[in-house]
Amino acid sequence: MKIASVEPFILHLPLTSESISDSTHSITHWGVVGTKIVTTDGLVGYGFTGTHAHLPSDRLITACIRDCYAPLLIGEDANDHTRLWTKLARHPALQWVGRAGITQLALAAVDVALWDLRAKKAGQPLWAYLGGARTNSLEAYNTDIGWLSFRLETLLGGAAKAVEVDGFTRLKIKVGHDDPNTDIARLAAVRKRVGPSVRIAIDGNGKWDLPTCQRFCMQARDLDIYWFEEPLWYDDVAGHAALARSTAIPIALGEQLYTVDAFSAFISAGAVAYVQPDVTRLGGVTEYIQVADLAHAHRLPVVPHAGEMSQVHVHLSYWHPASTILEYIPWIKDHFEEPIDVRDGVYRRPEQPGASTTVLQESLARYGKSIG
Repeated sequence: MKIASVEPFILHLPLTSESISDSTHSITHWGVVGTKIVTTDGLVGYGFTGTHAHLPSDRLITACIRDCYAPLLIGEDANDHTRLWTKLARHPALQWVGRAGITQLALAAVDVALWDLRAKKAGQPLWAYLGGARTNSLEAYNTDIGWLSFRLETLLGGAAKAVEVDGFTRLKIKVGHDDPNTDIARLAAVRKRVGPSVRIAIDGNGKWDLPTCQRFCMQARDLDIYWFEEPLWYDDVAGHAALARSTAIPIALGEQLYTVDAFSAFISAGAVAYVQPDVTRLGGVTEYIQVADLAHAHRLPVVPHAGEMSQVHVHLSYWHPASTILEYIPWIKDHFEEPIDVRDGVYRRPEQPGASTTVLQESLARYGKSIG
């Protein structure tokens, strides 16, 4: 499986709403920025990272793939995944300017494409290629109904539909208003609307400081919050550890962490209860597995962040023994040959060979952007 070409691409895909906001971000499209890798025997693998569809920064990722990683890959055997990942991740010049950010997002796209290739070569879905599913049922939690920008009526209507019509038993609601009392009132209204049996997680997207989070958690103690995700600035290990010690609400985080070392720091400090790695932020599937194994060794559950909207993560969650549930955001699913499929709040297991990352040609034609 010699690598013949590495071809980056950029897609800007519309959301399920005209726009959405959390406490720190507002977007109208989701960026699918990645690469197609073609082998000399005609196999094609796709991998990508997720972005805010900001074309100038998306082009930094594709430039890294095209100009830095592609020359290191052409002519190599795509089967040599450990050696190739190390070759790219530990390349001296790229390590000097990277280790996180652009180089890591580009590495993620390349690594996912290589795993997609190998699973296709084996004629198996990625979960089977990795060793088989540990479960026959993977529950989803719905984040797309809970954006901070939604009016209360929209939030309540979406939560009710998710539970009563779509069969979800788990929801995630965004928090992070300037006045946390607003969030308490919204959460209390959702809890009243969906009842006590639905599990409700919350996500602050790093907005608040430690005293605000501590006061908020005291006020939220009777709302049965499943976890508090990214309550503080993403890299604040000590702050998350202090919050974890002061509240019974479990802390979740990981979508903004780029390396297994960063996860190790939070886990060692007792700063996280639900570990949320993302193949698009880490160095792809290869480093995701390292993080998932690390969490499992500490008996912590792994709940991937859906930065790639669960196309790859559904495979990893069905396979890895530390995985429990998986986020559901349906923004990009209809642009793939085998889209994620949630029925009655449960993910259907993918069956096509590969990592479910093969992009539809019509989507590339309609939503593709010039890589510059």
